[in-house]
Amino acid sequence: MTMPGGWELIVILFIVLLLFGAKKLPDLAGSVGKSIKEFRKASDEADAESRAREDEQPPAPRRDPES
Repeated sequence: MTMPGGWELIVILFIVLLLFGAKKLPDLAGSVGKSIKEFRKASDEADAESRAREDEQPPAPRRDPES
């Protein structure tokens, strides 16, 4: 799936403007921004937790090729 082009974005923004109205758009944009910020924060925390678990685990024992 490709990203929408210039005309498609204009049409989408126009439809959003019609649905929500000009007065509610700043509030809508603010809540979307907060949601994205929270998602990134949770994602970063999960990545850090995953890396910490990898660092704690000892390496697997090596097998001798002779066995």
